[in-house]
Amino acid sequence: MARFIPQGEIVPKEQEEVCPVTYTQNLTAGRWKVIILWHLSKQTRRFNELQRLLPGISKGILTRQLRELEEDVMVHREVYKEVPPKVEYSLTPKGKSFIPVLDIMGEWGKEHMKSNQKELKPVTKD
Repeated sequence: MARFIPQGEIVPKEQEEVCPVTYTQNLTAGRWKVIILWHLSKQTRRFNELQRLLPGISKGILTRQLRELEEDVMVHREVYKEVPPKVEYSLTPKGKSFIPVLDIMGEWGKEHMKSNQKELKPVTKD
């Protein structure tokens, strides 16, 4: 599972064990994990394809985020014995069960992006 502890805070193990929000936060903690899951919810992807879809992510960070998601059984890594090697990433059943959460996050984001644009319009003096 992702190792996330808010900066300056100590999260007791008991809280992780009893709080489903903390569990979910720890599972998806990391700047790129939710976005990786969203891209994989659309289709199976290869490593380089994911890297192209995530401008600004380094190979090392993408590798680490994918390994943690794989360790947490959210993502499946399929290695094909070919030359050159082919590796594909897809969602596991547990990862697929997270798609409704991603959808709700997307809807919330759309709604609040609209409201923020309205709020950020310059005020003109009459």
